[in-house]
Amino acid sequence: MSDSATSSSGDAKRRVAFLGLGVMGYPMAGHLAKAGLDVTVYNRTVSKAEQWVAEYGGRAARTPREAADGAELVLACVGNDDDLRSVTLGDDGAFAGMTSGATFVDHTTASANVARELAAIAGDHGLQFIDAPVSGGQAGAQNGKLTIMCGGDAKAFEHAAVTLRHYAAAVTLIGPAGAGQLAKMVNQICIAGLVQGLSEAINFGQCAGLDMPLVLDVIGKGAAASWQMDNRGKTMIEGKFDYGFAVDWMRKDLGFCLDEAKRNGAALPVTALVDQFYGDVQGLGGKRFDTSSLIWRLRQLKRAD
Repeated sequence: MSDSATSSSGDAKRRVAFLGLGVMGYPMAGHLAKAGLDVTVYNRTVSKAEQWVAEYGGRAARTPREAADGAELVLACVGNDDDLRSVTLGDDGAFAGMTSGATFVDHTTASANVARELAAIAGDHGLQFIDAPVSGGQAGAQNGKLTIMCGGDAKAFEHAAVTLRHYAAAVTLIGPAGAGQLAKMVNQICIAGLVQGLSEAINFGQCAGLDMPLVLDVIGKGAAASWQMDNRGKTMIEGKFDYGFAVDWMRKDLGFCLDEAKRNGAALPVTALVDQFYGDVQGLGGKRFDTSSLIWRLRQLKRAD
């Protein structure tokens, strides 16, 4: 299904809950409040939820269940599969507080298995579940320009998409439960190969004594052009790696890709190799560097020689 054409002006005063106020969730929830929705937030660190309320209004809840009580949509952006289970399941989980017919939208980059698992449990509770991982990073969240890939029921998707558009440039239903997470895996596989190729190219050019800002400006107008080159090329040349998605997070995501590939039989030789390279970056102390730090690994290897 293509992007929903529903106008984002049709959900004013919709009651929603947002669980997880990290670098992505904080501004995403903020867009909903600025759009006039009735927003209740929950965060494991209470002070962060209180800070959000002080900035945007709304309410802070003590548990996911309390946040979800009476909400038409419950949205979440947490760390991993276990974090997602912790905010959805159990006596204090969101599912226990949601009204029959309500929809849970998960923006966490998680496994396709947990998406299918929670979709089934939600169905048993009379709820809808949409896996909706995002691409665009912190800047995309802050600017309201994320790309959202969704898996779930078509009717539930159409109902939720109007709200998601407050922080997205594109919201697309890919297929049934788990399809959104699988599409995000495709995204991460593409990025891993691109960043490694760009790292090798820039490192090669620098070793050859070329004016690499000039070279990137030239080849960026041709077939080698990419978002990574446009947005990370110059910072990679300068050795600056604090602009986005952390290596620790990328390894988590590539782990999902490799696990899923074992299940579906896909060959991911380059992805597996780049995952090892990110492991090297972690071992060298770059766990919180952004993903473009693969070039830093190459420079460390050159110095070691």
